[in-house]
Amino acid sequence: MSEPFVYLKGNFVPASQAHIAIFDASVVLGATVTDLCRTFNRVPFRMDDHVARFYRSCKYARIAPPISAAATIEVAQELIRRNSELLQPGEELALVQFISPGEFSVYAGAAGGAGDLIPTYCLHTFPLPFRFWRHFFTDGVHVVTPSIRHVPPQCVDPKIKCRSRMHWWLADQETHLVDPKAVSLCLDLEGNVTETSGSNFLIYNGKEIVCPSRRNVLRGISVETVIELCDELNIGFVEHDFQVFDVINAEEAFLASTPYCLAPVTKINGIAIGTGKPGPLLHRLLDLWSQRVGVNIIEQIVSPDR
Repeated sequence: MSEPFVYLKGNFVPASQAHIAIFDASVVLGATVTDLCRTFNRVPFRMDDHVARFYRSCKYARIAPPISAAATIEVAQELIRRNSELLQPGEELALVQFISPGEFSVYAGAAGGAGDLIPTYCLHTFPLPFRFWRHFFTDGVHVVTPSIRHVPPQCVDPKIKCRSRMHWWLADQETHLVDPKAVSLCLDLEGNVTETSGSNFLIYNGKEIVCPSRRNVLRGISVETVIELCDELNIGFVEHDFQVFDVINAEEAFLASTPYCLAPVTKINGIAIGTGKPGPLLHRLLDLWSQRVGVNIIEQIVSPDR
C-alpha cells in the first residue's frame, strides 16, 4: 500500500521512515517553530503568506532554516503533488512545516552548552479530517474561558507560531470538564480575550468585526482573509482589547482558522451569543470565501462523506 512522503532533513522519505530523535530539542525543550496551510481543490491557499510567517517566527526563535523561503515553497508544492495522489475524491491536504534547533549530543534538560546544532527541518501532510469540525457548523462552537491564562507577551511574543503549548493542554483539561466539545478561549492576565489554541477569536458588534489586540495574539492568515472580505462587504474591521462582557453582548462571534476558515461561535461559558445560532454575517463571509477558492466551504465540512 502506498504511503505519503515526508520531507525531513533535506530528503523526501516515506512517512514510516520519518523519525525524530528523542534527544531533539523539539522533545527535550519543546522548542519548535511551526506553521500549517491547507489546499482547496488540492491547490495550497496563501502558501506564500504561511511560509513568510514561518520564516519570521524562525528569525525570532534564532533558528535558521537550511533552505530559503523560495526553496521551501518548491518543496511544499512537490510534497503536495506527491501526496495528493493518495487522496480520495473530495479530500484536501493540510501541509505542516516545523523546525527545531536540532539534536543535543548530551541530554542535560537545559538549553545552554549544547554546542553547534543542525536544525531539524520537516514538512509533512495529512488529509484534513473535516468530521472533527462538522459540529462547529451544525451546532455552533461553545467557547469556555478556563482559569489558565494566556502566556503574557512579556514572556514570549505571541506573533511566533510555536509548539510550546503546555498551557493549552491544561486549559483544555479544565474546559472539557464543563463541556467535552467546548473550545478553550484564554484570557490574558488583565481579563482581555485573546485566542484559542488553534484559531483567532472575532466578534461582530453590529457595526464592525473586532479582533483582539495583536500584542496578545498570533493574527492568523485566515484573519487577513476576513479583513479583505470585510472590505468587499463594506464592513468595518478594528483591533483592540475586549472582554467576556463584550462577547456576551455581541451579535455574532467567530473562530478563524486555516482548516475550516471561519466557524460560528454561539455560546461562551454556557451563555448564548446573539440568537445562539450561526448568524447572517458568517454566511455572507463564507459565501465570498467559497467563491474565492472554488469550494463550498460549509458543504465540504458538513458533508457526511468527508
